[in-house]
Amino acid sequence: MTMKTNYKIKILIADDHELYLEGLKGLFMDSDIYEVIGQASNGQEMVRKAVVLNPQIILTDLRMPVMNGARAIEDVLSMNREIKCLVLTNFDNDHSLMEAMEAGAAGYITKNMPKEDLLEALDYASRGVPYFCRSTSTKMVRLMAKSDYNPYLAEKKVFFNGTERKIVHLICEEKNNIEIALLLNISIRTVENNRSRIFRKMNVKTTAGVAIYAVKHAMYSVD
Repeated sequence: MTMKTNYKIKILIADDHELYLEGLKGLFMDSDIYEVIGQASNGQEMVRKAVVLNPQIILTDLRMPVMNGARAIEDVLSMNREIKCLVLTNFDNDHSLMEAMEAGAAGYITKNMPKEDLLEALDYASRGVPYFCRSTSTKMVRLMAKSDYNPYLAEKKVFFNGTERKIVHLICEEKNNIEIALLLNISIRTVENNRSRIFRKMNVKTTAGVAIYAVKHAMYSVD
């Protein structure tokens, strides 16, 4: 559910492909919530415009001339930690994406995402909640698990009962609801109810979010 505000949330878009950038801007033309206040074609311009325009959210590509997205995110956040940076990715370089997350990105989405996913990601970023794309690879989860990246350090500890912990483990093992029900000898409805509760407690929307949360809270190990 998209957050309601009495003012428009200001967005800066950074991408060196003009056609993609213009198409992305078009998604916000009729928005009552978001307003594109500027655009940049390289990382250095993104940093400069972030200082001048003071957006609340930056949507940025990673591969840009002059200065790449990860470095630009690091520079922006060194000046203003309140700005939320969302990465636009093709998942063609997981290590570059990992660099962006370690630099302080609030999350990432694929460039070919449906509009609903984009709005969901923006809503999460607006509320300071990390957002992980539904297309997140197992490799990416492993990279995050082995890195110092941890978006949950400031969160209060949440209690998960025994059944929830078992289901979390199986979700991390990429088991679907039917497989989980069979393995735990419980009904599919029970799995669904527990799964919904787990997602709600973790404040995540995707199984990748569950996996990353579980790894960073020592509920699951990728080794």
